Amino acid sequence: MDMKGLVGQEIGETIAGFASRESVRSAWRDPLVGYALASDPLFERLQHVAHPGHLLPSDLLKNARTVIAFFLPFERSIPASNVAGTLPSAQWATAYRETNELIALINARLVHVLGSRGYRAVTIPATHDFDEESLVSAWSHRHVGYIAGLGTFGLNRLLITEQGCCGRLGSLVTDLTVAPTPRQEDESCLRRAGLACTACLEKCRGKALSESGFDARACYRVLLDNEARLGMGGRADVCGKCACGLPCSLTNPVRKCRSSP
Repeated sequence: MDMKGLVGQEIGETIAGFASRESVRSAWRDPLVGYALASDPLFERLQHVAHPGHLLPSDLLKNARTVIAFFLPFERSIPASNVAGTLPSAQWATAYRETNELIALINARLVHVLGSRGYRAVTIPATHDFDEESLVSAWSHRHVGYIAGLGTFGLNRLLITEQGCCGRLGSLVTDLTVAPTPRQEDESCLRRAGLACTACLEKCRGKALSESGFDARACYRVLLDNEARLGMGGRADVCGKCACGLPCSLTNPVRKCRSSP
């Protein structure tokens, strides 16, 4: 088995093992995995696109060769549960928390497996690694996912993959060398592809989204309010209304639209 096959197998087995736990209530569809060269010039551009302090792969691991990104798409009932109402559903909030735990397990397993074969790897938390004053993170899993060929961005600022945008992203940096995943050339967002859709903007409770920009503080106020009102304990600063019940929730709608007779 080649190294890409091994990585995919380890991710799949970790998901299956986690989902089989009696305490776990969430479920996931088939994961997507993408690869980028650590030397890809787009990583340097993130200091202009994301924020000036965005790290390079080499900042995380000396002699970095590859960045591995993966997307864990939620099982269909999870986004369906979060369409109605203004508060996020308990099922959505639970999936958010459990998937963060799952990503940490996947990362730990990949570090171990790669290490057993003589490679080093460094991981980055799936969330809550941002500065609460500036609301920016030193490592954007969404942008890394784009560079690694997992999809393109929607108006909701989420990465729309072939499995949609409802799920969670993880990534890690390694000195393993593998061929990069080709980046997607076509848009996955209907609006950005020149088709009619602004559904995500209409669903944003905090009015943080617009076609011209994103108000991070307005979004964060809603997340903190939701966390307080859900009363679930732990970190449940979630919303997800701009991702659920949309053409892009579970699939790439542009590809689906253009492939329909």
